[in-house]
Amino acid sequence: MSTNNYTTLNMPKINAYRMDGLGNDFIIVDRRENYINLSKEEIIKLGDRKVLGFDQILFIEKLQNNSYPITIYNSDGGKVSACGNGARCIAYLLSKNLNISEIKLKTNNRLLNAKVIGDFNVELEMGKPLFNFDEIPLSKTINPGDITLKIDDKVFSGGFCVNVGNPHIIFFVKDCFEHDLKLIGPEIENHELFPEKVNVTFAEIIDKSNIKINVWERGAGLTKACGTAACATAVAALKNNIANNKVDVKFNEGILKIEIDKKDNIFMTGPVSEIKNIKIEI
Repeated sequence: MSTNNYTTLNMPKINAYRMDGLGNDFIIVDRRENYINLSKEEIIKLGDRKVLGFDQILFIEKLQNNSYPITIYNSDGGKVSACGNGARCIAYLLSKNLNISEIKLKTNNRLLNAKVIGDFNVELEMGKPLFNFDEIPLSKTINPGDITLKIDDKVFSGGFCVNVGNPHIIFFVKDCFEHDLKLIGPEIENHELFPEKVNVTFAEIIDKSNIKINVWERGAGLTKACGTAACATAVAALKNNIANNKVDVKFNEGILKIEIDKKDNIFMTGPVSEIKNIKIEI
């Protein structure tokens, strides 16, 4: 791997940051000056809650074209394209580091505009949702807005699939905690319909401005919160005409405010934690 004029560090300890958004927790490694590489095996080891633990580990890359590329790995070592809460945490960290309130971040498929709008509060423009079966992607040509899956002799119908930087399926139910996602989450995540796996959300409509959700995140498992799932659920609810274009998506530890404008751009606003400096031992 080319170091691109970085200094490659082979050190037993790495300076990093721990942050979370509504309990959705991350390790952030700054690679703007020094290239620090972790193997898949090392990421899996560190992702173990008995060792360090995180939902995702994110790397901040060197500035390119006025934006900061970010590289994202789930705790299972898999590289992914989106992490809404993680991006908000990175934006907050960079805003403090650079003393600016607006940050541009770049994933491998989207440019994200972030704005710090108060103490520990960040708005992130997520871009537009993708609805075509091959953009989500699905393994066959079917209606992404009405998916039926049979999992362990149970039938789940009315699933809505959408890509908001990563693939999601949302089921609207009376009680989002009725089903045990630790059991059925992995089955849906790895279903043959989803060639890149899928994030799984069970959503409960409280009213047209409030939704409660329960999320199984691909590659990370059951999570306390998920920013892209909140965005995907808001999109699905709006398209199904069961929610407004502005909704509060509720998790156990707080709320993400989601707004979808007339051009289908998604905006997510919510809290981030304090920044905690840590050292990672490899």
